Amino acid sequence: MEFRRITSLPPYVFTIIDSLKIEQRRAGKDIIDLGFGNPDLASPEIAVDKLIEAAQNSRNHRYSSSRGIPKLREAIAGYYERRFGVTLDPTTEVINTIGAKEGFSHLMWTLLQPGDVALVPSPSYPIHIYGALFAGAEIRELPMINGAEQFFDAMVESWNYGHPKPRVIVLSFPHNPTTACVDLDFFQRVVDFARERNVVVVHDNAYADLGFDGWQPPSILQAEGAKECAVELYSMTKSFSMAGWRVAFMLGNPEVVAALAKLKSYLDYGTFQPIQIAATVAINEAPDFPAAQTAIYQGRRDVLCDGLNRIGWEIEPPRGTMFAWAPIPEPYRELGSIEFAKLLVTEAEVAVSPGVGFGPDGDGHVRFAMIENEQRTAQAIRNLRRALVKL
Repeated sequence: MEFRRITSLPPYVFTIIDSLKIEQRRAGKDIIDLGFGNPDLASPEIAVDKLIEAAQNSRNHRYSSSRGIPKLREAIAGYYERRFGVTLDPTTEVINTIGAKEGFSHLMWTLLQPGDVALVPSPSYPIHIYGALFAGAEIRELPMINGAEQFFDAMVESWNYGHPKPRVIVLSFPHNPTTACVDLDFFQRVVDFARERNVVVVHDNAYADLGFDGWQPPSILQAEGAKECAVELYSMTKSFSMAGWRVAFMLGNPEVVAALAKLKSYLDYGTFQPIQIAATVAINEAPDFPAAQTAIYQGRRDVLCDGLNRIGWEIEPPRGTMFAWAPIPEPYRELGSIEFAKLLVTEAEVAVSPGVGFGPDGDGHVRFAMIENEQRTAQAIRNLRRALVKL
């Protein structure tokens, strides 16, 4: 049987490490998993209680709305007003999505078709690459291994010299996997660039609240004129530790919101309504929850990065995200990121994500996810110190 849409997909690199991790655990090894960015922290208790209450009401068992219930859209609009000073019309500029990956993937279907081009950072979170490819479009991977300015310069060059001209620019800051961060001035320059050229900017704001040392990541919608050309994805996965709930939003340009709403009306009936009700309560009644999550991740970042630097693995502590992007130490660099990650599983009993899984430009790095408590993270450092004798 032929499956033409997925035939060109490469093997999912991360499954190599996952399989090895399972194998080692079956052999009795205590693998400390710092690979998959799956939050381990509990969701807000108030949301869990509301979910139970709402699920016991049979009226909530019916089909919901693919746009999201009105009170949920009003809640996220209120959050954006409080957090970013951005005013959004919950009717025309907000739509609920079944997680950010669903929202992003279906958004690419609405914006792109064969013959179109999307500009995507390299390295990049995999769906940012493959979402456009699933839509049949061409992607141009622009280097960002040295930071956001490198990407911006490549974006301008691609517009000036590339054909056909891109229709979509994909961004995500703070960035996964590189943890690169930007200020509002960067977003303003991107918005100005896109408005002049009639390009749609899609910003995946997955780590909107995970800024460290007092720094708060901006929203692209804070830039002047942003709603003329940009949309932003906001997820409750990290800020509210609600990964399995699959609650996210696309916000911004009303034409793009309407286009996604039209497509989704053919594809789904929205998230289970009790989940939407519980998410509404979390946004409105647990306003301090994101800051508490951020403090926990910052503590883990400090243990991880201070520990790595102490054992001779030099790393710049990230300003945001729940990750650390670490260059492979020189004595091991020739192994490449897959073989090095495999070495860490077998010799240090620590699982990380190989950088090549985020694109060829990531091959000189591995990504640590801050998904273990400080004690387990400290144990991972001790394991690494024993295993990496060449440092």
